[in-house]
Amino acid sequence: MLLIKGGNALGAHAGPTDILLKDGKIEAISKNIAETAGITVIDAAGLIVAPGLVDMHVHFRDPGFEYKEDIITGASAAAAGGVTTCCCMPNTRPAADSAETVEYILRKAKDAPVKVLPYGAVSVGQLGQELTDFAALRAAGAVALSDDGSSIQNADLMRRALQRAREYGLFIISHCEDSALAGNFAVNEGSVSRELGLQGRPAIAEEIMVARDVMIASETDARVHIAHVSTAASVEIIRKAKAAGIRVTAETCPHYFSLTEDEVLRQGPLARMNPPLRTAYDVEAIIAGLSDGTLDAIATDHAPHSIQEKALPLDEAPSGIIGLETSLALALTFLYRAGKLSLDGIVALMSAKPARILGIDAGRLAVGAPADIVVFDPDEEWTVVPEKFRSKARNTPFTGMKLWGRVKYTICNGQVVYS
Repeated sequence: MLLIKGGNALGAHAGPTDILLKDGKIEAISKNIAETAGITVIDAAGLIVAPGLVDMHVHFRDPGFEYKEDIITGASAAAAGGVTTCCCMPNTRPAADSAETVEYILRKAKDAPVKVLPYGAVSVGQLGQELTDFAALRAAGAVALSDDGSSIQNADLMRRALQRAREYGLFIISHCEDSALAGNFAVNEGSVSRELGLQGRPAIAEEIMVARDVMIASETDARVHIAHVSTAASVEIIRKAKAAGIRVTAETCPHYFSLTEDEVLRQGPLARMNPPLRTAYDVEAIIAGLSDGTLDAIATDHAPHSIQEKALPLDEAPSGIIGLETSLALALTFLYRAGKLSLDGIVALMSAKPARILGIDAGRLAVGAPADIVVFDPDEEWTVVPEKFRSKARNTPFTGMKLWGRVKYTICNGQVVYS
């Protein structure tokens, strides 16, 4: 048994509270639980005790690209970031478009320190031409479907996918970009692309697909989740869709509320991601969307690459940054300390709300709930040193940045997996 003593719990149990964990569940929550023999005690006085974080968008590169990351190292990075459940995107090699690949991920995840849930691919090989066997993917353990890494360009295929997903009680996570507009351009279309003399990735490339997919979701009465929202207009489209009763949810990532396209001028390929960093106006709109409930979740889009790959020229380097070990601190630094969101609000966006979207038992501090907990100090300052990360990768634009908020303990299934 494990006793978390005197921590400041959030939500219904606000204030100094003791939490007793037994057999992978929360056994008791109350004041002054006795420290009896056989109980390991964590002194959490002065610290925040919250449900373990749920990251519904990670790339663990396994199978096929294990030199970038694998399920075990990715899950170890998650534990260091306070994440107790994470969901793997299917753009592996082979893609997770079959029951066999989904089952492989789940087998390997049994040895991981945190819970790793797989997504299945929407289309065979993620080529956007033929739908996968949704029933087989669901039976194998896929919790949702996505072709993330590329967008489903064919509207008819997307419509059929949403219809079939609804039949099987699944939802689709949509990477929204019109490929003809987005190309493989490295930066947002705007002042920075002009300064660098590069063709830019326009905001409309994202927005036109967000509009298309919420319209198809409305017509099919199916659930769609918009991944990594980055523009002000995308936020507004989703806001109006929700007001109209369309079954849409959406996420954004810490880099879209903490950085602008100007970061590319300072850090080059380390600030290249997809969709790209946008303008200060977009950053403010993203924060507003998080504040008013338009955006339902904060996810990392943890995207590891090797040092050699990120050392390529800006227009040749792969897109993506790692994020699991900085996500909570970035939210605390740029949202909580900036007075934009409360601690409860941030934890809900990173735990309870994504759990609700996924339909899993996570994100709550309650007797009988899974003993998945993060204990953190919201006021501890630290400097980002990627060489100390548990991830295999080092591709972060936050190197050297001072952040507030440090994970002290991560507990998954009642076991301390990080301290």
